[in-house]
Amino acid sequence: MLQRISLTQFLIGEQRAGRVSADLRLLLEVVARAVKAISVTISKGALAGVLGEAGTENVQGEAQKKLDVIANEILLQANEWGGHLAAMASEEVENVCQIPFDYPKGGYLLLFDPLDGSSNIDVNVTVGTIFSVLKNPAKKDADPVEADFLQPGREQVAAGYAAYGPSTQLVLTVGKGTHAFTLDREMGFFVLTHPYMTVPDETREYAINASNERYWEAPVQRYISELRQGKEGPRGADFNMRWIASMVADVHRVLTRGGIFMYPLDEKTRAKGGKLRLMYEANPMAMLIEQAGGAATTGRQRILDVQPQKLHQRVPVILGSRAEVERVTSYHNV
Repeated sequence: MLQRISLTQFLIGEQRAGRVSADLRLLLEVVARAVKAISVTISKGALAGVLGEAGTENVQGEAQKKLDVIANEILLQANEWGGHLAAMASEEVENVCQIPFDYPKGGYLLLFDPLDGSSNIDVNVTVGTIFSVLKNPAKKDADPVEADFLQPGREQVAAGYAAYGPSTQLVLTVGKGTHAFTLDREMGFFVLTHPYMTVPDETREYAINASNERYWEAPVQRYISELRQGKEGPRGADFNMRWIASMVADVHRVLTRGGIFMYPLDEKTRAKGGKLRLMYEANPMAMLIEQAGGAATTGRQRILDVQPQKLHQRVPVILGSRAEVERVTSYHNV
């Protein structure tokens, strides 16, 4: 029987190799415990009365689901007391979330989207949690402010997501490869099941919200038109469209078997700069995809090179198999 490597064993190995500090290892283990708690809550669904609207809006002006609020609280409460963090930022909260004064502080900043794809909760479709870790550039005794979080994605020291589907998986990078861990519910811990994941360079699948076609820019219109023409078109091959409307689920499919995921700039989102949040969604997903050999751009530049201007900034996202991302990006640069 092959030895089963737990998340804790994996992180200790990364610490011994000098790729993570002791505090970062402990921080990631705390995030994993929060993910397990969220997974249990989601799995109970209607039995626990957690479905439906919360009756509130988040900072984005979006209606919150009950599980949006619950997942956010689980992550905040799990991470505020450990002493590994200087502060947190959540997609659901307008301002920086400070560590309570009576708790010790550490040297890292944690950003997260507590429940990505929550509009799918009530129909029992895969949703997820996305997170990003940065070093805190502020002085040790000072409370971090928004400007301390505004670091380009290439400065991330770790990134990951949890996919709550038929099984719960935690996908993680600390800067050397992308690895997936599957939750063993009976044993209560994550097991390394997909080490060094690789996104194939070429693909025959794409994910995009086709209902927005009339709003797309010309480069995206051109690219999708070529794919739809199939064997008779310029690509000489048939492509299949897959769209779940949960970024975690769509990106997980791309990471697992190749493909391209697109939420491009269009006339609906132009005034906001894009649809997806740079700090909570685009940056961590871009790091994971790049560490697996793929590519991630806004259509005009590498996502990890975007200099954030505000905590809840939005950007276009095109990521996945390198050959496809480079092709559609080149269409933007003509």
